[in-house]
Amino acid sequence: MTDPSLRKLIIAIDGPAGAGKSTIASRLARKLNYVNLESGAMYRALALKAIEWDKSFDDEDALLQLARDSRIELVPSIGGNRVLLDGIDVTYRVREGDVTAGASRVSVHPKVREWMVARQRELGIGGGLVMEGRDIGTKVFPDADLKIFLDADPVVREQRRLEQQKARGVPIQGPSLEQMAAEIRERDRRDRTRAASPLVPAEDAVVLDSTKMSEDEVLKRIEELVEQKRSL
Repeated sequence: MTDPSLRKLIIAIDGPAGAGKSTIASRLARKLNYVNLESGAMYRALALKAIEWDKSFDDEDALLQLARDSRIELVPSIGGNRVLLDGIDVTYRVREGDVTAGASRVSVHPKVREWMVARQRELGIGGGLVMEGRDIGTKVFPDADLKIFLDADPVVREQRRLEQQKARGVPIQGPSLEQMAAEIRERDRRDRTRAASPLVPAEDAVVLDSTKMSEDEVLKRIEELVEQKRSL
């Protein structure tokens, strides 16, 4: 009989901006020795290339061609994935405000999402994968072994995003702080109302509200769910 601990699962973690998906997915993947696939990083890389090549975020066909002509790689490292765009390390650049805002805009296009989903599914063949995003459990891996929808109160998510920026050495205060909060709210609206794969929990997802939970508590709860799935 196969040891349940050796079973390689596909774990989908969805949720809005600032819910803690990236941090939890990264820690969980390291704990399980799984691949951590960040869909958001892939869209950010495409948005960055659109900026560099002066392509409109509203031109779906141009963005699709740009994606086809790009090489986007996620390379595991101790501190999390490094993002390579056409062989160049853009890990920190893709986290900057203009690229993050652009990623939300390029991701609304159905043709672009279809192309991205195909690439992501290729990377997930064989299991042993933790993937976070906004439509992983509903679109990318609808048959994932475990689906988590990680959410939190908007004010808490804004505060977490502020702390992340501070940790990266980005000074935010006054109007900049208000702008960041407004960007998160606008991103929520865009993600939840887009025609292609809107942000909603999968019907069989476990919804976790992390508003009053620490990072360690969220991770522990998901690990318990993983063990339950492995034992089936």
